Order: sequence, then C-alpha cells, then structure tokens
Amino acid sequence: MTEPRFRPVKSADRVLAILQWLAASGRPRTLSEISRELDIPVSSLHAILRTMQRRGWLETDETGIRFGIGVEALRVGSSYARSDDVLVRAEPVLDRLAEETGETVHYGRLDGEHIVYLAKRDSHHSLRIHSAIGRRIPAHAAALGKAILARRSDAEVRAILGDALPALTKRTRTSVDRLLRDLAKARKLGYATEREESDQGLGCVAVAVPDRSPPRDAISVAVPTARLSAARVEELADLLMRCQTVLCERLALPSPSPSSEPGFLRDLD
Repeated sequence: MTEPRFRPVKSADRVLAILQWLAASGRPRTLSEISRELDIPVSSLHAILRTMQRRGWLETDETGIRFGIGVEALRVGSSYARSDDVLVRAEPVLDRLAEETGETVHYGRLDGEHIVYLAKRDSHHSLRIHSAIGRRIPAHAAALGKAILARRSDAEVRAILGDALPALTKRTRTSVDRLLRDLAKARKLGYATEREESDQGLGCVAVAVPDRSPPRDAISVAVPTARLSAARVEELADLLMRCQTVLCERLALPSPSPSSEPGFLRDLD
C-alpha cells in the first residue's frame, strides 16, 4: 500500500525552523530578519517567538528586540548526550585521550552529509582549537567523517555526499574521486587524517567507534599543524587505535561499571 504523503504541521515546522536557523546563525536576530530569512509572516511570527520565549526556548537581548537560543534548548539538547549509551561508555576514553595527548579531543556522529560534535575535551595548550559541541561540519572535510565513511563502500559514500563537495579551505577535497582515494588509504591504515581541510592551521587523526556496522560515530584528536609532525600523527594514530580496541570491549559489556574504570584505563597504557 502506498504511504500517504507527509504533510508537516505548519506551526511545529516553523518553531523547529526558527530554532535551527538561530542555532546556525550563532547570534540573536530581529523579528524582521527571522521573518525575511524563513519566509514567515511577521503577524504569525511575533506570537510564535513570544510563546517560545515564555517557554524558555528563546531569549531576548537587552533591547528586547533580538531573539536568540534560550536555556531550555540547552537543557533538552544536553539530555541527548546523557541518554546515549555509546557516548556515555566512551566518556572515559575521551578523558584519557585528552590527558595522554594534551590536545583537543572530539566525539562526532554522522548526520546526513555532516559530522556533528557530540562531545569535546579541550587542549592543555595555549595554542588550541576553537570548536563547540553541536557544531556541524561537512563529513568529507573532517577526519571524523573520513573515519566513518571509510567503513562504507564507494557507492554508499557517493550516495551520502552527492557530487558537490563544498570547500572550507583551499585544501578541502572537492572531488569525490580524490576523497575516495583518501578513504581507501584510511581503510588500509585503520585510521583517517586531514590537514587543513576543515580549518586553516589544523590537522586531525580519527578512528571510527565500533558500536555498529557500519559505524556512525568517530573519535578524533585535533592538533595545530605547528605541532603535528608525521611522527606525531603516527603516535596519535597508535593511541587512537588502542582506544578503539578498548571501546570495542567496553561496548560489549552489559552496562558501564564504575568499579571497572581503573582497569579499563590501564588497558590504554
């Protein structure tokens, strides 16, 4: 039987579009800006924004005319990470990686053709990477994305990414064929790398999280290129692959056990 055509509820669709656009915008916006960008009539938009504000999903600036994401969005969004069993089990690995390397550690998930940062550990160095949980970046430009995509066939990669790969820097792979060569190398090595493909002056090494087949998550160590020699890449790759092995064993356990943590951490030594 043919599935009925989906028709979104207009008011709910508008609320979600407002949240998504404001989150991507990164700063408060006026009613007229939101109306113009999302093509929502001002007469309807005003009531929606004030309702969202009263429920804590939006906040206004000191002028009262600019709207930004509210604390309720943070509360609900953070519950996603707390309820994700795989991410919870990976948390000690992220802590240990940050401790061992002194560099920025990211946990990312493939969402369509993008990677979304679900967790982060900051570098100990003064020269560090500026990123944020919830940030979305094109999967083809990130070591996280390459580590995940390398576990899929070339045909699957093409279906996920399409033919147009946007450039974030002059080093971004904008050719699918060129990207597929990187993925072939990642399959052979067991880890993925990128150097200034997502951000100028940044390099990353990443491995997939073995929670499912094919995987949707990955862990990376991000390092300013000034500190990222070829020897350092190999060192980080070795540590990440050992973490991957420990995670594979940890994900097979019935549930995370606090009493087992010391032994688990020693497995990374």
